[in-house]
Amino acid sequence: MSTPIRLAIGSIIIGALVLGIKTLAWWMTGSVALLSDALESTVNVATAVAALIAIRVAARPADDTHPYGHHKAEFFSAVLEGVMIIVAALLILNEAWQGLRSPVALELPLVGLLVNAGATVINAVWSRILITKGRSAQSPALVADGRHLMADVVTSLGVAVGVLLAVATGWWILDPLLAGAVALNILWAGSRVVRESLSGLMDEAAPEATVRCVREVISQEAGGAVEAHDLRTRHAGQAIFIDFHLVVPAEMTVFDAHEICDRVEEALKEAVPGARITIHVEPEHKQKHSGIVVLD
Repeated sequence: MSTPIRLAIGSIIIGALVLGIKTLAWWMTGSVALLSDALESTVNVATAVAALIAIRVAARPADDTHPYGHHKAEFFSAVLEGVMIIVAALLILNEAWQGLRSPVALELPLVGLLVNAGATVINAVWSRILITKGRSAQSPALVADGRHLMADVVTSLGVAVGVLLAVATGWWILDPLLAGAVALNILWAGSRVVRESLSGLMDEAAPEATVRCVREVISQEAGGAVEAHDLRTRHAGQAIFIDFHLVVPAEMTVFDAHEICDRVEEALKEAVPGARITIHVEPEHKQKHSGIVVLD
């Protein structure tokens, strides 16, 4: 079982545990703000399931109907997660509005906050694990899930401060007001997840640092060639697609040109994990005198 799949299964288990704890905190207090926190956790569970499905699909090898693989499945999961976050924010806004119309005193607020704090700590630790491991595994679904959980942590901290203020002042209207603020924060986080995931679906280029690395590898490893030009990259989940034109001397044999390509591909795959490389070899008269200069 791969690391991304293990993490996705872990997210489902952690999400269900946190949801149960936060629901208990809301049941103990009757707080609209704590209810909003629990509602967001229902989204965590649903999106963790979606992430697991997407990661399993993305791991499938290329086939006749998907010759370039299934890597983009993770971006669909991340978009779905963003949309569900936005839906959760709208549900919380509705609860906040109802609370503003009829604010009520809270029961056992401090005990409920302590229970909720336990869920917050679990989310904070798991969020950091997901973001770190997701980046190293080049998994957009896991990174999106981790960022969502981090937004949940910030939300929970804000909820705790607001409920404490409501208890200290007796201004129970602060509870639904805080729930509304939580919803707006979640709405912003959801829109960010959707925006970043759509960039992947639109074949956005690989990060600038990766492109610089690719150019350096080609320049250093393509000895015997003249130049490389028309370099293009795009990322799709754990895969990074790289294609370019490699100009070789007119008198070079096909065998020698192929040897250069093999050497460059091997170096690129070592420098850029998940690289999928296509090289178009051209004779010397196709030289553009621009692009990547091959070092002797």
